[in-house]
Amino acid sequence: MENDFLYLSEEDVDFLIGDNYSMVEDVVVEALEHYYHGQALMPDKISLIFDKKNQNRINCMPASITPKNIYGTKWVSVFPSNRSKGIKNVEGFSFLSETVTGKLLCMMNSSITTSLRTAAVGSLAARYLASANTKTIGFIGAGEEAKSHFLLLMNTFPNINTCKFSARDIEDTSALINELEKDYPTVNFIDCKDDYQKAIEASNIIVTAISSQDPVLKADWIEDGMLYIHVGGREDEDEVALKATKIVCDSWEAVKHRTQTLSQMYVNNIIDDSNIYADLHEIIEGKKPGRENEKEFIYFNSVGLSVIDSLLSYKIYELAREKNIGTLLKK
Repeated sequence: MENDFLYLSEEDVDFLIGDNYSMVEDVVVEALEHYYHGQALMPDKISLIFDKKNQNRINCMPASITPKNIYGTKWVSVFPSNRSKGIKNVEGFSFLSETVTGKLLCMMNSSITTSLRTAAVGSLAARYLASANTKTIGFIGAGEEAKSHFLLLMNTFPNINTCKFSARDIEDTSALINELEKDYPTVNFIDCKDDYQKAIEASNIIVTAISSQDPVLKADWIEDGMLYIHVGGREDEDEVALKATKIVCDSWEAVKHRTQTLSQMYVNNIIDDSNIYADLHEIIEGKKPGRENEKEFIYFNSVGLSVIDSLLSYKIYELAREKNIGTLLKK
């Protein structure tokens, strides 16, 4: 109806995605293709930081995809200080419009899609950058982002048999392990509590799924053959990146304008363009090789691209229409 738009709650979105993690990863590939072939517009993310120490912020992330005639904007708050209040630290909503008449098509809760699309970018990178013999993952962080990365990485590497979790709050690690081991009985989950080094050492893939401004990942823990998936902010020492055989980003140009470790190293003239091996799409398209041997330590930086959010919102909207899910609201 002309004066209606569809609303999708968090429960609706969860139902529509289910465990179809391959669909989310396919969206990442398609979105990157659109963007890097000039079929999308993606302005810089607008981020208002209200607390520099904790990096409490609200982000506005717009992007349009020309062949689909869609424009999406994600409005997401990230408040790491919420942990001390016992409430979620990430909350997001996406707005989807068509670009023929400008009509609003859908508003949806995007808290789930935010964590899943980030994890899908990481798992996609791991297809090309991780060791083919990957069996062990080590996490710093045991929240929703860590859970999503585990689920997506298991989808990519079903032979993973060991997963180690560590976190500042040791109750988080035990709670997440208790949740996951019911569905993954063949995986040996190791509760490293707040011992980050134990979680990292001897892992094929390491993930820092935290919102931190402290360099908790130490360069001395890095071993040959590892893939490091950097998700959050400033959670690793500069020397970690400097040890890398290859540094790969989802978008180096986008990273330059953010506040992550690589961003700060760039601003401080510690690294420059020449230190970046590739953007992920160059490897997907075969323009550059991914992992070339089992000795390489590869650093992957995921900054988060709104073009992926917009396309994922559109795919979910299409599924909702097909399955008659959601609530029509009057404008």
